[in-house]
Amino acid sequence: MKKNPDPSTQAEVIIESEDFVDARVTPQGIMETLSHDEVAKLLDRGQGGLYPLFRRCALAVLNSGSQSDDAFELFEKHKDFEIRIVQQSWGIKLEITHAPAVAFVDGKMIRGVKEHLFSVLRDIVYIANEIVESGRFNLQEPESITNAVFCIIRNARLLDNKGKPDLIVCWGGHSISRDEYDYTKQVGYELGLRGLNVCTGCGPGAMKGPMKGATIGHAKQRITTGRYIGLTEPSIVAAESPNPIVNHLVIMPDIEKRLEAFVRLGHGIIVFPGGVGTAEEILYLLGVLLDPANAKQPMPVVFTGPTSSAAYFQRMDEFVGVTLGKEAQSRYKIIIDDPAEVARVMVSGLHHVHNHRRATGDAFNFNWTLRIPRDFQLPFDVTHESVAALDLYLDRPVHVRAANLRRMFSALVSGNVKEAGVRQIEARGPFEIHGDKVLLSHLDELLAQFVAQKRMKLSGEYKPVYKIAS
Repeated sequence: MKKNPDPSTQAEVIIESEDFVDARVTPQGIMETLSHDEVAKLLDRGQGGLYPLFRRCALAVLNSGSQSDDAFELFEKHKDFEIRIVQQSWGIKLEITHAPAVAFVDGKMIRGVKEHLFSVLRDIVYIANEIVESGRFNLQEPESITNAVFCIIRNARLLDNKGKPDLIVCWGGHSISRDEYDYTKQVGYELGLRGLNVCTGCGPGAMKGPMKGATIGHAKQRITTGRYIGLTEPSIVAAESPNPIVNHLVIMPDIEKRLEAFVRLGHGIIVFPGGVGTAEEILYLLGVLLDPANAKQPMPVVFTGPTSSAAYFQRMDEFVGVTLGKEAQSRYKIIIDDPAEVARVMVSGLHHVHNHRRATGDAFNFNWTLRIPRDFQLPFDVTHESVAALDLYLDRPVHVRAANLRRMFSALVSGNVKEAGVRQIEARGPFEIHGDKVLLSHLDELLAQFVAQKRMKLSGEYKPVYKIAS
């Protein structure tokens, strides 16, 4: 243990060991002041209080760089972690006990980690006060939900950029092979060379690789204003802690608003290999784009990976064809082992996005004209009963199929990595999936491929959280 010799540092370490640190942290530029009411809510440990949520998200960002996707393991290891807000006349200070030592170097909190910590504070306070409790938003109605998403993003200053379309959303798994990870970096590098910015789910794997590559591309082009946006949500942030390259972190209230933020902020989308979370994102995107109101909506979409991932995309393409049809398949291109071509397709597609936004008078930094059906906006409460009741039949309208398949994959994400879902599986066993025999047969083959290719979990042996009903 040691004392920090400089009490004026912005993150003063009080006690330090190999694994844990006690420290005082002062904000810089983000949430420097809070009202007494806001502090009281953040320290409220009771039902409806914000402290449990704040603690979980704060611990997750302090654990950045972890090689585990087991949220339960994180909370058990750091069960003594506490974070307290100290209100002072000139602002606030955070007192942290039993924090992960990985967040500190030479007695100081890493600057990026500290920015993420206060981004968490900013978003939790804003969502509670302005979105949930203000009465301004009816979170059961599509237009109001979109307005809420817009306000959260605006408050996080993501809309300050008013330049031409240049933001590429990159989706893919947190548990991918080294070959696939290196490929995501190569694609990110090609994007960076062309002055494009990157938005991901902010975690490791395919969420980190494109950002890492883009930083090198930006550096070669002497671009110092690169944006590496990370969008996450409270129930998944502990399993996919923000990677250190993210310089704009936003905590959305739930997975549905996170997905909406991706498609309204992004100008093009690249999908790398992944597991059930990536499948959820694909089905969400295609379900939205298949809405007749979005028929003329330009959105370049590319599925890509190294040669070793060709079979993965072949299986995914077959699954999309069986479940959603040829029109859905026409909304994306599959490019194997050609990072430069992926970037060129994005650049070409962005010209169409730019022209469409100008012609329709839509904003460059937020896609207002994209229609997102209500079924894709309302949060899905994952339980054994709700999963078993999903309407997974091929004779249903395509938007119903897409919405319910998206919910099904969301449930599997919950069972794999979210603490609440993991506890449900431990208590009651795997989720049972019912539906059309042809659809379930293709689903079973897809999930079996994910398991065989170790796409379900980053660490530890995978135990199936689903059972295909016979």
